[in-house]
Amino acid sequence: MAEKFATVDDYIRSFPEDVRATLERVRQTIRAVVPTADETISYDIPTFRLDGKYLVHFAGWKQHLSVYPIPSGDEAFEREIAPYRAGKGTLKFPFNQPIPYALIKRIVALQVTQRRGAR
Repeated sequence: MAEKFATVDDYIRSFPEDVRATLERVRQTIRAVVPTADETISYDIPTFRLDGKYLVHFAGWKQHLSVYPIPSGDEAFEREIAPYRAGKGTLKFPFNQPIPYALIKRIVALQVTQRRGAR
């Protein structure tokens, strides 16, 4: 992933068609939660900003997609994300398994709630 991208569209277009469809659906899933968020490229990956601050990043890799950062949650939430946890702040969703879009939606919603509550 050495290539630099000017836009989220450029980033998504750089992947094979099947991965592009998944990344676009993740993008739309995030957009459904935060329709007023700004899209940008940060750390060379797609990033959504809300109220001028970074909210969530996502990235495509050869065998998975990642979502960062992970909001804190209750025990049930922690159990639900446990199979996808790949380090302190990263969730990895393998392409060879169904992508849990509803979970991604909840992750983003929880991130919004926590960010806005921290003001």
